[in-house]
Amino acid sequence: MQASLIQHAVETICNKGCRQVRADILALEQGRGPDETSGLEARERAAVLQELKSIMAVYGDECRID
Repeated sequence: MQASLIQHAVETICNKGCRQVRADILALEQGRGPDETSGLEARERAAVLQELKSIMAVYGDECRID
């Protein structure tokens, strides 16, 4: 697993803003995913998903600033 590819995908997705990150999390949970994860293996996409969920847990259920 390449941590730098995972970290790059996470950072790029996070730069899209709160609402889009939540949409990308949903897509990953449904077996789809944003373009940023297209070159990753399944376990790497799972790592991206887990990292995004951890980051977004800080914000609770709302996106106050986008």
